[in-house]
Amino acid sequence: MHEKSVALVTGANQGIGLQIAKDLAARGLTVLVGSRNLERGEAAATEVGLGAVALQLDVTDQASVTSAAARIRNEFGRLDVLIQNAAISNTKKQPGQSVEEYAKTARPGNVDLDEMRAVWDTNVFGVLAVYQAMLPLLRKTPGSRIVNVSSGVGSLTTNSNPAFPYRAIFGPVYAASKTALNALTVAMAIELEPEGIKVNAVSPGFTRTNLNGYAGTETVEEGAREAVRVALLGADGPTGTFTRWNGDTIPW
Repeated sequence: MHEKSVALVTGANQGIGLQIAKDLAARGLTVLVGSRNLERGEAAATEVGLGAVALQLDVTDQASVTSAAARIRNEFGRLDVLIQNAAISNTKKQPGQSVEEYAKTARPGNVDLDEMRAVWDTNVFGVLAVYQAMLPLLRKTPGSRIVNVSSGVGSLTTNSNPAFPYRAIFGPVYAASKTALNALTVAMAIELEPEGIKVNAVSPGFTRTNLNGYAGTETVEEGAREAVRVALLGADGPTGTFTRWNGDTIPW
């Protein structure tokens, strides 16, 4: 078995995922840089440096997910941390189109169902596929942790408040996919609580990444902090929580 703790970060070739990989490697973990495109993953692993290994992983491709799990089992024999970061926000937003303009095309009454399926395939079903594939490894590794990178826009409580300024853009595509991810997080936490495996959701905040066309207000360094903190929780840490940096709990 590999001596160091091993972390897998999905969607780690850019943005918050890449920063999470850098932060975990800096803390001495071996970090598997999950990337749909292996070449981009290898470039990211080089950027991360010592302890980083590129791993071809397309969360929407079951064969890719199965192959990645087999490689981890064969090469490392353990998985201490799984950070489910891979996500897409849309497939049909036009260049130069604002989030608000796109939101008007993705209301419950007019949303393209194929658009919704494509986003949910990555953000919801892809997360569950990776969870199922990696679970045998996580169960073999004492004190393993799962972190699902969610978003505050998925909070039903927040969006039910008429005073919330962004509730008009809550819709079935990205926002509701994060609501569904939160539901999966609770279900996973309940399933694994008897085994001591902690499962938590985090929001990175409105971070400047490709996901939002670099319109965010926070840096990737700030966006990665909560995922890293929760990934390294001790045995007395919580499970089934939804937080942002500085221990701020987000309502489901």
